[in-house]
Amino acid sequence: MPYYRSVGSVPAKRHTQFRRDDGSLHAEELMGADGFSAESALLYHLHPPTALVSAEVVPGPADSLATAEPLLPRHFRTHSLAVGGDLVTGRRLLAGNGDVRISYAAAAGDSPLFRDAVGDQLVFLESGEAVLESVFGVLPVRAGDYVVVPAGVTHRWTTVGCRALVVEAVGSHVTPPDRYLSPRGQLLEGAPYCERDLRGPTEPLLVPDGPAEVLVRRRSGTGTSLTRYGYAHHPFDVVGWDGCLYPWALSVHDLQPLAGAVHQPPPIHQTFAGKGFVVCTFVPRVVDWHPDAVPAPYNHSNVGSDEVLFYVDGSFASRTGSGIGVGSISLHPAGFVHGPQPGAVERSLGVPRVDELAVMVDTFAPLQLAPAAAECEDEAYAWSWARG
Repeated sequence: MPYYRSVGSVPAKRHTQFRRDDGSLHAEELMGADGFSAESALLYHLHPPTALVSAEVVPGPADSLATAEPLLPRHFRTHSLAVGGDLVTGRRLLAGNGDVRISYAAAAGDSPLFRDAVGDQLVFLESGEAVLESVFGVLPVRAGDYVVVPAGVTHRWTTVGCRALVVEAVGSHVTPPDRYLSPRGQLLEGAPYCERDLRGPTEPLLVPDGPAEVLVRRRSGTGTSLTRYGYAHHPFDVVGWDGCLYPWALSVHDLQPLAGAVHQPPPIHQTFAGKGFVVCTFVPRVVDWHPDAVPAPYNHSNVGSDEVLFYVDGSFASRTGSGIGVGSISLHPAGFVHGPQPGAVERSLGVPRVDELAVMVDTFAPLQLAPAAAECEDEAYAWSWARG
């Protein structure tokens, strides 16, 4: 996953001569995942993509992670973080562990060329619009879109303003859950989305040739490091490509939510999977229709996972009185019992549907917090269940 695409001009057979109008050869590049034993794509450049002319270390932000003590539920108001920067260098790391990093960005401009050699990126646009430009072409995105950017893809983001949640896999991929896929990779009947809902670049992006700089992130010890490469030729010189590895987008408005006669558990809302984490999406939907159903979620314990919930839009009836609102992120760690706010269960009885939109990231190793989390934390949140 995703499925095979062919964009632009490619030769009839792979790894064969593919000549330009002047008789010279295009430069073929094989981009492959997992040591060329998984999905791959073949790209055809006008110039060799290997013409490196400089390299320098770039000091990165102080993204130190530390265990938050005592063990408490937490609430982060992302809209109180400063607006500015871009969707790459302007990310504010909030939480992470050895499997995943969760950041927030309130971008006001274009990013530099960037390549993440650590893992796949999942970017969710809370508001605004942006364009993902890459060696694969142009992918316009808007509020409500998830965008999967595979590791190793050279890209940049252009925008006049957007807010986004960024989930970065550490050494793994972001994919549809296995249970949604046939043995040969087709999305099954019963999955909440299908191939028709996935959008990818549709034509090549060619920019004028010239030197270019690319910011590259890679693993370094227990963290990451940044290097700025200088190239003799701009990487956006691909005349065509084909394969199953490329950036793609999925709108939450195309999801088909599942429901039941009584309240259903969070896994039915799962949208993506990564090593050590899953991503679920709660969208407007009909709720429980049993005559004695309780639509509000039951109190529950996270046994073996930390739960991060990003509140995007709509009415969050089960959290009324907690301080949660649009742009909030809650963190309910393993070992903490949580559930609806006082009075929410009674108010939910007889409600036929909910209009909430939220993104959830469950991690199977404890999350640590970054300094930006403290900048926007609502320290009264932990006691909100006792304020009824």
